[in-house]
Amino acid sequence: MNERIRIKTVRLIDENGQQVGVVTTDEARQMAHERGFDLVEIVPTCTPPVCKIMDYGKYKYEQHKKERQAKHKHHVVHIKELQLSPKIEEHDFQVRIKHARDFIHRGDKVLVTLEFKGREITHKELGVNLMNRFIQSLSDITKVDEPLKSTGRRMAMMLVHK
Repeated sequence: MNERIRIKTVRLIDENGQQVGVVTTDEARQMAHERGFDLVEIVPTCTPPVCKIMDYGKYKYEQHKKERQAKHKHHVVHIKELQLSPKIEEHDFQVRIKHARDFIHRGDKVLVTLEFKGREITHKELGVNLMNRFIQSLSDITKVDEPLKSTGRRMAMMLVHK
């Protein structure tokens, strides 16, 4: 910007977006100061570098505004965990289904885990049946991202929006 540009010649674009051509940096700086603007290097990798006459403060403000809008539109996908047990009651199961639907509609992934306690581990088929029932209950809006995995006393699977 302005005096920090050390190159002898630059390709100049005026404040209206019209190309002036290749001029010396001193001439370009002089033109910018006469018009009450700054000389800003836009493309430093070209030969000669491209400079534009503009209001640098306004340019920075516009860039910041664009970044904020892009950040605002961007949704970060979170992983929400729902825990089940092989002896879960029907109402509690339906509450977990409702929460999973809410998370999926929001755009998040849902990690469904089932933990066996004590001697429940001897009846793994109950856990598998429960997890399959959970998948069936949400099959209209979800698909299985990571299939059911059993590690020790724990079963887990990941659901995402279709």
